[in-house]
Amino acid sequence: MTRDWDWRTGERLLGLDDPAEWDAAFARGERSLGTAAIGLAFNCSLEEASPRIVRAMQLPDVTQRGFAFTAAGTAARLNGALTPELFAALRAEGHGRRGIAENAVDDTLTFVPFRQLPLWFKWWKVASQVQDKCETWRLEITNAVSDVWKALRRHR
Repeated sequence: MTRDWDWRTGERLLGLDDPAEWDAAFARGERSLGTAAIGLAFNCSLEEASPRIVRAMQLPDVTQRGFAFTAAGTAARLNGALTPELFAALRAEGHGRRGIAENAVDDTLTFVPFRQLPLWFKWWKVASQVQDKCETWRLEITNAVSDVWKALRRHR
């Protein structure tokens, strides 16, 4: 069955379920390959989608690269796992709260069981939890100080 994929606008590409079609579009230099990678994550096995998601993570278009990282996060959510190539691509992008891979890393840390994470990713999870806990304490202390300050000002 021939589908009318709109590579220019990205319409209907979230339904892409044919890795060979993605490969042909990549060879043609089509736009919206990152969007189509999300479709592959939804509709294909992890093993079929993974190499294409990794390739999409290297696209020159930042928006489409961002969609490729969304596809990796989607794959982690749906499969509770990632391939070694996807783990390596996330690691290569780097960890950080403001990077292009932020949501994909968060999804991976949330949906992939800890025992299945590579060692370096386990360290990221521990570091992230420590950072979150420190931020929580900072906010609680800031709020407590603010409440005390307001109470003191009211009694004057």
